[in-house]
Amino acid sequence: MSRTAEIARRTRETAVEVALDLDGGEVHVATGVPFFDHMLDQLGRHGRLGLSVRADGDTEIDAHHTVEDTGIALGQALAEALADKAGLERFGDATVPIDEALARVAVDCSGRPYLVADLDWPVPVIGQGYESHLTTHFLEALVANARLTLHVSLERAANGHHAHEAVFKALAVALRRAVAVTGQGVPSTKGVL
Repeated sequence: MSRTAEIARRTRETAVEVALDLDGGEVHVATGVPFFDHMLDQLGRHGRLGLSVRADGDTEIDAHHTVEDTGIALGQALAEALADKAGLERFGDATVPIDEALARVAVDCSGRPYLVADLDWPVPVIGQGYESHLTTHFLEALVANARLTLHVSLERAANGHHAHEAVFKALAVALRRAVAVTGQGVPSTKGVL
């Protein structure tokens, strides 16, 4: 069974293409937002996903539309790749340190979109103008479109880069665990997710 998806999203503000393979592959990311590219690369590599993301957005204004639309497209790809969720582990969690930063993530591929984000970012802006709240917005778009329940907590951080990296790596590991095929049938007493 192929657990792949390709999504193309085009608006007046962005053009986003996402290819996803839940069972691995190469990672290629180019969104025009360098820090976001670095975070998506972490998501793909530590999630052991095959992930290709290409985006062309109105970054001359800011990164908001590109980050949001990438979250939407990636969420749609994840939902499509999971299909009926047969054999899925369903739940995954991870605690990831990056030096002084520590993030915890728990995910349920439940079909019910819900985000709890306890993210007290240590700085409002990273690098060349990446606003920290964009990561929270990315998670909102991802959850709504992948139909995940996601709890994300930044336990501590002093360095903004480390804070975001810990969150993305914890998300990657938790997601890798949740999408693993470990059984048969749909993991729900309802028979569907």
